[in-house]
Amino acid sequence: MQMDRRLALQAAMLGGVTLAGNLGSSGPASAALPQDPFETPVPIPPQVDLKESLIEIPGTRLWVRDTGGAGPVVVLMHPVSGSALMWPYQIPVLAKAGYRVIAYSRRGHYGSDATDGANGGIPSDDLGALMDRLGVGKFAILAGAAGCSVTLDYAISRSDRLTAAIFSCGSFSGIADQGYIELGKRVLFNGFEQMPPEFKELGPSYRAANPKGVEAWLELEHKAVTGQRGGVKTANKADWTTIPRITAPTLFIAGAADLYAPPSQMRHVVKRITGAEMIVIPECGHSPHWELPGAFNQAVLSFLGRHAKAG
Repeated sequence: MQMDRRLALQAAMLGGVTLAGNLGSSGPASAALPQDPFETPVPIPPQVDLKESLIEIPGTRLWVRDTGGAGPVVVLMHPVSGSALMWPYQIPVLAKAGYRVIAYSRRGHYGSDATDGANGGIPSDDLGALMDRLGVGKFAILAGAAGCSVTLDYAISRSDRLTAAIFSCGSFSGIADQGYIELGKRVLFNGFEQMPPEFKELGPSYRAANPKGVEAWLELEHKAVTGQRGGVKTANKADWTTIPRITAPTLFIAGAADLYAPPSQMRHVVKRITGAEMIVIPECGHSPHWELPGAFNQAVLSFLGRHAKAG
């Protein structure tokens, strides 16, 4: 029952931050202590059976983890600090909900071929080629962090093939708008990229409360990059004229404590896509799928349930 209570608490957070007590009437002494969503760490759930294979597409081979089945397809697009292994909290939940889940590593990440450092291909083209190779027609996509830029590029080109697109904590650094570029410079100060990965990508509340979870995340982060990844290109120039081409149902998930992609930055992209939705998960950093998986998964399942199954 403790697990149910914790997940219910995380899910309730999606409505925003609620302070218990009445600070205005009788002062701080009467305020109740807000619930701590990180009080009890969420263990990684039992994993499901899936097929792992190295699949050849034009120019490279990609490592793929596929649960199979006849359900609607959901593709998982990992952060730059991750690989197809970065979704242990999502794959079993999505599979149990009836989806066929496909997680793969992009070039230069765990299990997939490296590049020569200069010719990294076009990741959005790799995505389309992989789906063709797997015989997948329409699909939904769930992207985290830098995976959002790949997904954005693909959605500009092939929104017609997407039943839903979910962007989690994307900074969208490739957007070619001078105002947005300047905004990004204000967010990421000099020396930020040299900070430890767990500082950059995991929120302070999570790091304080769950050292074992940080260790588990770091283990996957350390093994994620296995070779050269340079020379990556895009199929489109992403800016305020091309992003509105995206017509697929779109959800943006932000972490309130995200240092890479704060909610205020993400909103500049959200408002360019007709009908796009956005939620902010309190206290989370750049990896809400790992930090508060209960709240994250409920948001994803709710959105997919309204859109992906119709595809």
